[in-house]
Amino acid sequence: APAPRASAPQAPAPQSPDPRPTHAPPTQKPAPHRSEAPASHPPAHGGADGPSSEMDGGAESGGASLPGQNAAYEHASSFDLEWPQGLAAASLLAAGLLSVLGRRRRLQMWNRAFGHMIVRPDGAAAETERALRFGADDEAARLLDLGLRHLSKSMAAGGRALPTVYGVHLGRGSLDLWIAPADRTPPAPWQAFDDGQVWRLRADALTGIEASELGDVLAPYPGLVSIGTNDNGRILVDLEAAHGLIALRGPEDTRRAALAAIAMELATNRWSDHMRITLVGFGMEFGEGLAEIAPDRIRAVPTLADALPELEGRGEEVRQALAASGVDSVLTGRCRGVFGEAWMPHYLIMADAPSEREADRLVALARTGTRMAAGYIVAGEVQGATWTWDVDAGGRLQAGVLGFQVDAQLVPDEHYHGVFELFRTAGRLDSLPLPEPAAGPEPPSAGQSSADIRLLGPIEVEAPGPMDESRRALCTEVLVYLAAHPNGVHPTVLSGAIWPRGVSTGVRDACVARVSDWLGRDARGRPNLYYDDRGRIRLGSEVRVDLAVFRWLVWRSAAEPASETAYMSYALDLVRGPLLADRPRGRYAWLASHDLEYEASARVVDVAHRLVVLRLDEGDPRGAVGAARAGLRLAPEDEGLWRDLLRATHATGDLAQVRIVVDELRGRVGHDPLLDQLQPETEALVEELLPEWHRVGTR
Repeated sequence: APAPRASAPQAPAPQSPDPRPTHAPPTQKPAPHRSEAPASHPPAHGGADGPSSEMDGGAESGGASLPGQNAAYEHASSFDLEWPQGLAAASLLAAGLLSVLGRRRRLQMWNRAFGHMIVRPDGAAAETERALRFGADDEAARLLDLGLRHLSKSMAAGGRALPTVYGVHLGRGSLDLWIAPADRTPPAPWQAFDDGQVWRLRADALTGIEASELGDVLAPYPGLVSIGTNDNGRILVDLEAAHGLIALRGPEDTRRAALAAIAMELATNRWSDHMRITLVGFGMEFGEGLAEIAPDRIRAVPTLADALPELEGRGEEVRQALAASGVDSVLTGRCRGVFGEAWMPHYLIMADAPSEREADRLVALARTGTRMAAGYIVAGEVQGATWTWDVDAGGRLQAGVLGFQVDAQLVPDEHYHGVFELFRTAGRLDSLPLPEPAAGPEPPSAGQSSADIRLLGPIEVEAPGPMDESRRALCTEVLVYLAAHPNGVHPTVLSGAIWPRGVSTGVRDACVARVSDWLGRDARGRPNLYYDDRGRIRLGSEVRVDLAVFRWLVWRSAAEPASETAYMSYALDLVRGPLLADRPRGRYAWLASHDLEYEASARVVDVAHRLVVLRLDEGDPRGAVGAARAGLRLAPEDEGLWRDLLRATHATGDLAQVRIVVDELRGRVGHDPLLDQLQPETEALVEELLPEWHRVGTR
């Protein structure tokens, strides 16, 4: 049956800030610290009134006209054609891949030796991760996952059946479902539009939904997958809603890239539970690579004949489950949690066009007339297909009777090669020695500094100069990048890091001038941001960076063993939360090719562990508890620190507090995506300290 036609809700237009800087950049670059001679670099502004002619973009692009939006700017930094744009544009796919990558890196951290950090990617793998970080929209993935589970729970509580969802629109600030039949009474906090054909969930409802108990709610629509984007947002389609075969026509390379994107998103998404995805005709590299990323979901076979017996057997199992359970549909079974495993889906994605005989057999299997916890999408023209989609060489996809026309989500061969290389790096269990903290002058104290940049927790910048709120996020990222490069960076390098899709020289220099104004000058009147004699941009000596202070204290603790405990304690006092917490989506993608996250996390965890040991040796278990807690502020998923906390708490003799710590750990296992199960060492320790404790469950 054709889906209802509903125009996509209009996303609100972005607010364009005044493109002119609040303060005109100086006509002369600040001079190096040890010289009053002006730098040889040209002024940042484009005229007496500032770079207004250059700043024709929005605040989120730093005023830059980004490629693909408005390329009419001059002297732009070179645009890297190797940038994996398909991955950067695939926001839900990128979020799924990064979630799996985070779990792999947790395993690497388990195997990391003291004084070492895990191996980071380089080359194409690093560029791939950079693109994923740039594009990932974890908030949208959470909204889709939790919103749909909450909908299912609410409908079950009201004794109502879930509607068929033909399409989903994820826009700025909302999630829309196109449903059939129309229903004007969705459960709160969903709202009905277009006479009940559209159910909308606003993003600001997510906080309330997260407080609901959804851990046991089955994913109601696991077959939802992105097909592309339009001017208003991202469009997803439920493969199961076809009740038959979906055929994708178009040039071979383009349709293969579209099918690869569908397979990768299904394999890594969070709005599905257990599922089977059978790949046919993709070749050994893609099949094995994706199976390595999602071994519990992916099976790759060379021919359709190898896949059909399992698909046919699965269809029969679902029919038997429907008869035995007494529910009227797969959706009802998922909604009520009856025979849960019976409704776990099986999807076929076939990159080659089937033969006529194979197509007939597949159409007969797929055309059930009702939802069967299955979906089938194949390449080429297939007689008898329920839905036929077309994608052209330019990447434009038309979804037939569904009425969607989108820019297709595509992952071509060269892009998924980088993904697989990234995961191979994340599979390495060797580690690299941490850089030795270098001796140097003592950083300024909080009272001596003229500006502060804090990275060990939520990003904070305290500076004396003015800053327009619309540009604060961009300028903060520039400062964090400079803080991560204490020896300075060349302006061209800064351009590539902060504006990965390109930026004009004038826009970059205007931004640097604005940051310089923000940081102001030190006690001697010298600029806190300056160009050195090699043309590199550097922070001044009175800019206090908490990570630099942390490193200096670690160096002092090794240089003065008698004061090791005190210096390490001072260092941990600087830790306020997870590294660079609360950074906005789409920024800081350069972290993928920098040691900052790897080195800082390892160093804080090691210092915390070392201080726990020292405090316990001194007979100060409460001090040891404080040290473990400090490390967990930055690395809450580190089970080594949780074990330190358990031992230290047990050493206080307060078993009630030990139980509280165990309950905290149990809560994290239930809610932290990177802490989905405990290490055997942790379970064994808890059972040793609390013999009556029951094993922490896993999701």
